[in-house]
Amino acid sequence: MTKAKQVDKKSLQFLEQYINNPSPTGFESEGQKLWLEYIKPYVDETFVDTYGTAVGVINPEAKYKVVIEAHADEISWFVHYINEKGFIYVRRNGGSDHIIAPSKRVNIHTDNGIVKAVFGWPAIHTRSGYEKEDTPKLNNIFLDCGCNSKEEVEALGVHVGCVITYEDEFMVLNKNYFVGRALDNRIGGFMIAEVAKRLKANKKKLPFGLYITNSVQEEIGLRGAEMIVQRIKPDVAIITDVCHDTQTPLINKIEQGDFFAGKGPVLTYAPAVQNNLLKQIIKTANDNKIPFQRLAASRATGTDTDAFAYANGGIAAALISLPLRYMHTTVEMVHQDDVLNVIELIYQTLLSIRENQNFNYIQ
Repeated sequence: MTKAKQVDKKSLQFLEQYINNPSPTGFESEGQKLWLEYIKPYVDETFVDTYGTAVGVINPEAKYKVVIEAHADEISWFVHYINEKGFIYVRRNGGSDHIIAPSKRVNIHTDNGIVKAVFGWPAIHTRSGYEKEDTPKLNNIFLDCGCNSKEEVEALGVHVGCVITYEDEFMVLNKNYFVGRALDNRIGGFMIAEVAKRLKANKKKLPFGLYITNSVQEEIGLRGAEMIVQRIKPDVAIITDVCHDTQTPLINKIEQGDFFAGKGPVLTYAPAVQNNLLKQIIKTANDNKIPFQRLAASRATGTDTDAFAYANGGIAAALISLPLRYMHTTVEMVHQDDVLNVIELIYQTLLSIRENQNFNYIQ
């Protein structure tokens, strides 16, 4: 495989800022503002919907519409219960992993600003002598923000319903892997923005309207995509999200498949994926020597692809995924080569779509 170029310095600076900014499900606005500011020079107009999905549009007057889409939200926690000693119990906001919580530092988002806290856990010395140790569960993990009573916690502005995010920030490992919170799927928002940037830099004129769409609330049921598809009413939708790199220990490839970070985008076969569009993406990859992998999904893709495909009487939809290690942890990892190849594949596919192209199976 030919070594891909590195992400340029300005783009990498945006990516780091974008990943580090909290954007929990239902509270994505600050991240969306950053994304809109970045994409505005590369599009003709932008708009947002009531719940915060952000869209940049190229050729807004065109009747034929193509969407490239990612989702902007990250998994998080809610304050659920504060006991009389000031310890805080939590409820998931999305698919947050209770196993990784103990000893993590967090930010509690309040109207008074950020309140710092930690997920506490009994010291190893206090757990000895038991036949079976307690393991982290949703009903026993707890936050400690340095308070000794419920009243002291509430005086900081913390109340039931406050959202909680981890502190962990972006880094690069071995010059190849991007690491951070919420690469699922703010890395997708980055990649579709880079497609818009490349179209502008290369002065490409598209024969259709392009809607670069950064949806909210994917992590709790594809809700942002369900809303925005009804507003845009596209003819074609190319979705990008993440899938599992399955090369690390403790993963069963018979169950999860065989996917490698660094070996290219993953193209999904599924009922929701429109086969003619998928074939065009595969041809585009082959014509441009872009490496790719294949995935078979059962029933649904579990991504915004499903929300777009089945909306408005049916939309030609396809999914281009990015192999990712350690999904729904604070050290999600993706390979820089894959990021650049996803950008290239979406870009080249857009250039291959004809004006008013009909993807129907039967014509």
